[in-house]
Amino acid sequence: MSKPDSQNLFQSSRHERFFLLALAGIQFTHILDFMIMMPLGPQFIAALSINTHEFGLLLSSYTFAAAIAGIFATYYIDRFERRQLLLRLYVYFIIATVACAFAPNYHMLFIARACAGAFGGILGSFVQTIVADSIPFERRGKALGTVMAAFSVSTVAGVPLSLFLANHISFLGWRAPFLFIGLVSIVILLIGYRNIPKIAGHLHHVQEGNRFKQIYEIAIAHHHARAFLFMGLIMITGFSVIPYIALYLTSNVGVANSYISLIYLCGGIATLMSSRLIGHMADKYGKVKVFRVLAIISLIPLLVTTNLVPVPLWVVLINSTSFFILISGRMIPAMAIVSQLVEPKIRGTFMSLVGSTQMLASGIASVLAGLVVTITPDGKMEHYSLVGYGAAACGLLTFWLVGYIHSDTKKS
Repeated sequence: MSKPDSQNLFQSSRHERFFLLALAGIQFTHILDFMIMMPLGPQFIAALSINTHEFGLLLSSYTFAAAIAGIFATYYIDRFERRQLLLRLYVYFIIATVACAFAPNYHMLFIARACAGAFGGILGSFVQTIVADSIPFERRGKALGTVMAAFSVSTVAGVPLSLFLANHISFLGWRAPFLFIGLVSIVILLIGYRNIPKIAGHLHHVQEGNRFKQIYEIAIAHHHARAFLFMGLIMITGFSVIPYIALYLTSNVGVANSYISLIYLCGGIATLMSSRLIGHMADKYGKVKVFRVLAIISLIPLLVTTNLVPVPLWVVLINSTSFFILISGRMIPAMAIVSQLVEPKIRGTFMSLVGSTQMLASGIASVLAGLVVTITPDGKMEHYSLVGYGAAACGLLTFWLVGYIHSDTKKS
């Protein structure tokens, strides 16, 4: 295991809680900014007079811009003090998100979404870098659980509220959620400005020389490559299945459209409650052990989801809630393990590459799954089970691969 590298930045546990709250708030807003596009699809198609293919491009502009920006960020992310860079990136994200609300046409919205994705994608991995720099490894699982609970909060509160605003502020329509996210982000920015301390320990170790050569060496190092593969497989396991859950439940299982929001609401609440518990268990019982348990158990609701037949709603809710808890829960010990793989001086660069890998893998997973599944003339989805089997195979590979990642952390 590498030497302790976290700085003593907090005068009390209260200061640390507000610090984590600010980081969770940043995660909440950029995740919500990404997620809100999917349920707003019908409004975009009608208001902008676009087809489903063009809407798909609008979605992918965020993901692929985030992946590309993460790669570019590796050049400078370890050369600046963490707090200053985080807040500046967040300001640019806010500007891009508000620009989405004022986009006059499809093409300008496409550009604004790409800019929001670029800054949001960097923020996602950068927040995890800051947690790793600031919180000791022994407590990092719980801290990451707190920050990653932002995904659950966005599902439980953010998406429903944003949809409510879009549906009830008629003169704004689909623009309302982006203004809402912008306003919330300004509040989070103020909280972060007051509670995120200066984090500059990594600057004492900044390497001189050819920066591109340094990035290349970080990217191709065999133990880093294993980590990229590990994180990519984790994302493929989830994101080959998740985008098509709602369609499969309504077309094949017979769940009414009005109950889809209930399914995500229950999953979000349960994940919000479980994330800190999973983080605590990872710290107490070992991050590899907890990850492996979650990786195996998560295959049960995953395979049930992709092979489900018409059943009562309560059965669907139990399975879908278990799916969201376990699939998202794997990320908590996984990120804690991966974040410890490198020294602080290159952690920002490494985590940016990890973030880009995650974005690319999730986009590729959705595209590949879309090539496998088909819609029959009567509206049924076919071959979703094949997607589930492929996702399960990737999940089993992560169970095996995590042992190598953990052994690499001991050597670092």
